[in-house]
Amino acid sequence: MLEDVGEPALKMSYADYLRFEETAELKHEYIDGLVVAMSGGTLEHARLAAKMIVLLANALENAPCTVLSSDGRVRIEATNNARYPDVSVFCGEAQVASDDAQGLANPRVLVEVLSPSTERDDRGTKFAHYRRLEALQEYVLVSQERASVEVFRRGEDGWTLREYGPGDQAELASLGVQLPVDALYTDALSGG
Repeated sequence: MLEDVGEPALKMSYADYLRFEETAELKHEYIDGLVVAMSGGTLEHARLAAKMIVLLANALENAPCTVLSSDGRVRIEATNNARYPDVSVFCGEAQVASDDAQGLANPRVLVEVLSPSTERDDRGTKFAHYRRLEALQEYVLVSQERASVEVFRRGEDGWTLREYGPGDQAELASLGVQLPVDALYTDALSGG
């Protein structure tokens, strides 16, 4: 989640960013030379991300895939970006970026929980960067406002969108799993 946390954005090289991030108290995303602090989200945002991690981990229990929390950095070398998606999934061996031993370069699925302050970036600029990851097959957006999961899937002719709501099973074809939308939204916190 990228928000103004009162800390000014810094301009630096990626190598300097990595050194800076090692000792920083907050996580920072790297956007083509600009280092921007990330803020915490709402309790509902955290709950939805955690629920997605649990659902994915359970569905992939016997698969050669790994589910990562928002502490897993994704490096997009093609656009000189490093982001911290809410959830990442890779299958097989983790491949890291040539310039970042902790920057995942081969996520198969990325998940972002939408919030009013990040939705525009999650749907626009961030997704444009993520699409440059050759391994990425699906990009999932989870709404905090209503029971809604959007799955963007890479195909031969580009990206297609499937929307899932109450009672639906959100299909993540690249992982061979279906996730019950209702399970994501059970026990929603009041006050978002």
